[in-house]
Amino acid sequence: MYRVGIDIGGTFTDMLLVGEDGGAVIGKTLTTPGDPSLAVEEALRPALDSGAVKAGERGTLIHGTTLVTNALIERKGALTALLTTAGFRDAVEIAREHRYELYDLNLDLPKPLVPRHLRFDVPERIAADGSVLQALDENFIRCLVGELRDKGIKAIGICYLNSFRNPSHEKRTAEIIAEIAPEMRVSLSSEVVAEIREFQRTSTTLVNVYVQERVSNYLAQLQSRLDQIGFNGSFFVMLSSGGIATSETSSRFPVRMLESGPAAGALAAAQAGILAGHRDLLSFDMGGTTAKLCVIEDGQPLKTHEFEVDRVYRFRKGSGLPVRIPVIDMIELGAGGGSIARVDSLGLLKVGPESSGAVPGPVCYRQGGTDPTVTDADLVLGYLDPNYFLGGKMQLDLAGARDALGRLGANLNMTAEQAAWGIHQIVNENMANAARAHLGERGKDPRRMPVYAFGGAGPVHGYRVAEILRLPAVISPFGAGVGSTFGLLAAPLAFDFVRSAYSRLDQLDWQFANDLLDEMAEEGRRILVDSGLAANAITYQRTADMRYVGQGHEVSVTLPDGALRPEHLAPIAAAFEETYRALYGRKGPDVALEVINWRVVASGPRPEMNFRLSRETPHHTETRKGSRLAYFPEHGRYVDTVVYNRYALTPGMTFDGPAIVEERESTLIIGVGGRARVDERLNVIVELTHGN
Repeated sequence: MYRVGIDIGGTFTDMLLVGEDGGAVIGKTLTTPGDPSLAVEEALRPALDSGAVKAGERGTLIHGTTLVTNALIERKGALTALLTTAGFRDAVEIAREHRYELYDLNLDLPKPLVPRHLRFDVPERIAADGSVLQALDENFIRCLVGELRDKGIKAIGICYLNSFRNPSHEKRTAEIIAEIAPEMRVSLSSEVVAEIREFQRTSTTLVNVYVQERVSNYLAQLQSRLDQIGFNGSFFVMLSSGGIATSETSSRFPVRMLESGPAAGALAAAQAGILAGHRDLLSFDMGGTTAKLCVIEDGQPLKTHEFEVDRVYRFRKGSGLPVRIPVIDMIELGAGGGSIARVDSLGLLKVGPESSGAVPGPVCYRQGGTDPTVTDADLVLGYLDPNYFLGGKMQLDLAGARDALGRLGANLNMTAEQAAWGIHQIVNENMANAARAHLGERGKDPRRMPVYAFGGAGPVHGYRVAEILRLPAVISPFGAGVGSTFGLLAAPLAFDFVRSAYSRLDQLDWQFANDLLDEMAEEGRRILVDSGLAANAITYQRTADMRYVGQGHEVSVTLPDGALRPEHLAPIAAAFEETYRALYGRKGPDVALEVINWRVVASGPRPEMNFRLSRETPHHTETRKGSRLAYFPEHGRYVDTVVYNRYALTPGMTFDGPAIVEERESTLIIGVGGRARVDERLNVIVELTHGN
């Protein structure tokens, strides 16, 4: 059985096919925004036709996509209504009364997915302990649903107060909707995210139902296209948490797909780091549209349970729609190969966050782009070969890029080359500053962490980012340009569950806690068994979100295995104190502890990254391909730089910078003073030497 990973990004679609014998085939093509499944066909068909797959052989395809994020940003979801407890329909607009920019008098706030005239108060009320204070008015629901159907409403989000403790009213409402308007999409907050905090829970539920139809139709369309090109096998989707799920589960909970592609990249970095002997590192994924940075600690990417999407200011925390989902904790910024350079109102050079994307793309793509981008700058600096982009499948226009940079530079009294280096410097500083803040907020010291650089542009910029952060080394994997697809093939079947049930730890009803954990574990077992996994292959990770009594936010604490008992109180408290100290550098106040949420992750075995990428190339068999002029600031000029053929490098080889290492999908730039060696897995590891 062969396995395929396909990641659709904002600019490129990446593909990795691994045959039953471990042989691997890579593909990379421009994303087709109008119909993303077309790019999947263009990337996959050559691999299927190459002879790597036997006729009739079954396969497994794992897919990462930005579809959900794009649908939210472009507001291309279904016409949606919200049903909520009487008196709470404006909660999604009142939000948290937080100003992400305190002194901006003209502050723009994210618009709710559902306008006020489509948000409805429902007569019902559940108390905080789950008891019914006011029965659901079923006649009201019947009349309202009929009206909504007549108005053309396609989707309904249901979020009643305290439904995470008692979902009966939400479930009964869904039953009535199914009787009257069975064609409507419905999401219940008690199923999407059964935890406290009404605003976040409502926002997450609305995001889920808003994109549900679009995602379901897309996955069905993709399955149809896969059938047409001869794919025979199982189809899974990458989730933001680092697990995978069937297309049916993903269609039901599309909100879990928000960061599916970036999550795969972080997972790839974690697995590759373990194999290379580095369990702690900084994952750096730079593509055509964005750069993503993630901390890998002890072989695992850090995770969080809140994320923002569709930010008014794209990379300003607090300016987007919050979603409460398990997600790999990363920072994303508008720093990709397609990021546009411009002169701002103060006459300063700025880069991003706006991107030229796949269409029209950078000027050098010859697809109509007129604004200079990071890729144009890298080309003019000599870091990219205009005749070997995507292995020569795509010719880059060096003269066009230089002209565009010349026009930009004229506004700054710079030459085209000076403008190119300015763009390269700025985007590197932006990424390094974001990484420094991200690491600092989590109490991490990066100086012992190598950076794992991948994505089409990651290896081009990884050395300078590591230099700014004073990191010890850069690890560039073989096949770096499609690095996220490695993570797709290393992801296990997995699904996360959460239930809010507040209790002081010293007053905990242990039987109630065990019943809650068992209920979530059973739900996870059912989903994974339905996905084709054997029940005895499933493992369960259990955690509790805890805090000191009176605090506003929680930390996640791993629970002991087996049934919880009173004698576990002290070990759980000690685990909390240890986690708290690791995060904040000190012990908290001497007060009681409380549990807010209980979590279970059900997962299958993690596939091994046991495959080999072909090192053969029809054009070059020598280690050195030649040389070309490239700019290095240490020399203050362009210098003749050796270009190495990535496909001819063998384990144990060493060489010094400045140097360029080329493969079809990416290029590694090694600065002056860098010392490179090739390990047994064909990673190029570049050690940096930092001055005082």
